[in-house]
This record gives sequence, C-alpha cells and structure tokens, in this order.
Amino acid sequence: MNFFKFIDRLTERSTRKVAQSSSRRGLLVGVSKLLVTSAFTLPVLPFDRIGSAHAGEHGAKKKAEPTATDCEYWRYCSVDGFLCTCCGGTMTTCPPGTTPSAVSWVGTCRNPADGRDYLVSYNDCCGKTTCGRCECNTNVRERPGYRLGVHNDINWCMANQSSLYHCTVSIIVGLEEGQS
Repeated sequence: MNFFKFIDRLTERSTRKVAQSSSRRGLLVGVSKLLVTSAFTLPVLPFDRIGSAHAGEHGAKKKAEPTATDCEYWRYCSVDGFLCTCCGGTMTTCPPGTTPSAVSWVGTCRNPADGRDYLVSYNDCCGKTTCGRCECNTNVRERPGYRLGVHNDINWCMANQSSLYHCTVSIIVGLEEGQS
C-alpha cells in the first residue's frame, strides 16, 4: 500500500513541477512541431513496389472485358449502389420480393462496342434491406443535388410504399440525341 502512495505522490509532484515551469501555449507548440515533422517524414518511409513490378510483367496480357457484375461494365457509368445482378436480379429486372422505384436518375454511358452514347435509367429496387454485394459508385456526369434527375446520391425508394433500398438496375431507355 505504501508503494502506491509513493508512486501517487511522485506523479503528483512531477506533474505540478511541469505545470509550473511550462505553459499551455508551449505545450501546444511542442505538439504541433512533433506533428509537422512527423507528417513530413511519412512520405520518406519505405514501401513495397514489387506488386507494381509484377503487374508490368503481366501487363502484356489483354484485360478481360467487364461483365454484368463488374462496376467497370459500361452501363454502370453513373450507378451508385449495389448491382442487382449480384443480388438475385438482372441488369434490367429487380430481384424477387422487390419493386422498382417509381422515380429514377438518368445517365449517359458510352458503349465501347459500338461507340454510341446511350441514355441509361437507374432504378432502385425497393422493399428489402440492402443487398450488400457488388457496390459501385461511379458518378460519371453526376450533377449537384438540386438537379435531382441526374443526381444519384438519393434514396429513390422514398417514392415507393417501402423506402427500403435493396439494389439498382440499369435500363437502356434510348440513344443520346443526335445519334441514330
């Protein structure tokens, strides 16, 4: 028990001595200097570049075309959510037990196969909890929130009876104007 009292008194005396001989401003300056100097030394720390070297060796191989479950697939250029192709649905149909949102947002995506720009309607599928698979957030040509038809960060299920969001489908609704 005496040992703990001794440690307590020693700690108290040390703390009081430091408090009497320094100021808060001095402490803040010291901590700031420590943070600034450590921030400049972080980029100098070593890191592993072996992975990128191996990628260069295999870069000659042709990259596989994205599929309907890849965020890089051309129809998903403005999607923000979980792909229904990974959640029991398809690119154009909602999974069983869900209903398409009454409202949607529209994006313009270029199909690399034919070089044309297509209008794609992104409809949220509503009525079940979030799918949680194949999350994509591409945001190409997304506009600010006050332009709702081209803004994808909204729960579009709010217009439905159930506002639970499950996943998103991408439906081609036509060609961009001026293309035939």
